[in-house]
Formats: sequence, structure tokens, C-alpha cells
Amino acid sequence: MRLKQGDNVIVIAGKDKGKTGKITKILKEVNRVVVEGVNRMKKNRKVQQKDADGQIEFDAPINISNVMLVDPKTKTGTRIQIKKVDGKNVRVSQKSGTELK
Repeated sequence: MRLKQGDNVIVIAGKDKGKTGKITKILKEVNRVVVEGVNRMKKNRKVQQKDADGQIEFDAPINISNVMLVDPKTKTGTRIQIKKVDGKNVRVSQKSGTELK
């Protein structure tokens, strides 16, 4: 898996196509990621005395194949290459060739 928590990604398929956000959680077992502000869902709960609202909004996971890393230079979606630099593997953007954190 070449994506990491905290990466900026763009959604390339589905109802939120074109939206961008940071990865907040990666679910490796089911090949899904949770992206901040994407795939918002509402869940109804019984109203508690401390909580006035009975609805909770949260970000639901989406398939990892529906997101693409955002290139820091061009601000568009890009693929990722792994290159060896000084004996260490480094993620590199295919479009611009810049190193990714």
C-alpha cells in the first residue's frame, strides 16, 4: 500500500468525485480509507440528556482504488513510484518527480 495516513488525496470515482481531503484512517484488511470531508454519512441515535441532537455525522470509508494522491507541485492526481535514494525507499510523484513525505 503506497498511501499513508495524512496524505492529501483526490476522489476519482463515486458520488464525491473531484473532492479532496486528507487520509485520516487506513483499513488495510478491507482495502479502504477514510478521507476527511468525503463520503459523509448520518447515523440516528437515541437522544440522550447530554446530547441534544439525535443524529451523528461521520466520514465513512471508501475503496482505496477510488482515491489518487495529489501531486504537491501540480495539485492534480498522480501515481506513485518507489525509488531508492541513499539506500532508502522514497515515494516519488510520477507527474512532477518530486519526493513525497
